[in-house]
Amino acid sequence: MRALVIGGTGFIGKFVSRLLAAHGHDVSVFHRARHDLSTILPGATSIISTGPLSSSAALQTALAANPDIVVHMLAMRESEAEAAVQTFRGRIGRLAFASSGDVYRAYGRFTKFEPGPPDPVPLDPARSPLRSLLYPYRKSSTPRDALEYDYEKILVERVLLGDPLLPGVCLRLPKVYGRDNNADFATVHRFAHHPDWRWTHGYVENVAAAIVLAATHRDGGGRIYNVGEAHTPTVGERLRDLPASGMPALEGDAYDFGQDIVYDTTPIRNELGYGEPVSYEDAIRRTVG
Repeated sequence: MRALVIGGTGFIGKFVSRLLAAHGHDVSVFHRARHDLSTILPGATSIISTGPLSSSAALQTALAANPDIVVHMLAMRESEAEAAVQTFRGRIGRLAFASSGDVYRAYGRFTKFEPGPPDPVPLDPARSPLRSLLYPYRKSSTPRDALEYDYEKILVERVLLGDPLLPGVCLRLPKVYGRDNNADFATVHRFAHHPDWRWTHGYVENVAAAIVLAATHRDGGGRIYNVGEAHTPTVGERLRDLPASGMPALEGDAYDFGQDIVYDTTPIRNELGYGEPVSYEDAIRRTVG
């Protein structure tokens, strides 16, 4: 199949591009030339945009790839999702896109953005409630042109899964780590004073493998899948597997640690046969080594 990856040179996207090629697909990468594609995936078709990759005008350029499937790593705003629908509806067989666990009400409970008691975990795509309050990172001082002002994956999901002429599959990603991002495991060390708290993580190559599987599997269309570990360790359990760090713990009461952020990842495993290509132990070694 002809595959187009929007944002295919970034932290996760470069592994998505490589895996699609490794599986025999003809890969085109839509990017802004911030990374040298020839060092990421020699032989891939490069489509370069001089502006935002998710705009309607830019996506029209990407149609030159004539894709069968599209993997969209960069739909962050409702307007960007609408641009993807306008561009690809009726033209492709599958749109797989990256979402986030911050859509769950439990995330709002943890950050105290949305008041109320903790939600039960693990969080299930079919049953766990989403936030009722939108724009979780917007502050009164946030400029209108900042991503945090109108970032909202709930609206992105609603748009990209709501058009019958655009078969979509949604991947709600965990906290991702790898050599190029979160390699210091700040998302563990900063919470060392809460050793029983749990937050689902995912190694970057494993997350990319889940995205590629959902994008190409015949049974993935129209579904929402959590991506991440089969078992979410506590902070204390993670610390035993990590090198020592002098990173200071977060102070204050900005978070409610009575609310775990734990995903149920059994649907993508049971329905699509997903399994991590890189073990937890190897993922740690590859990240900190």
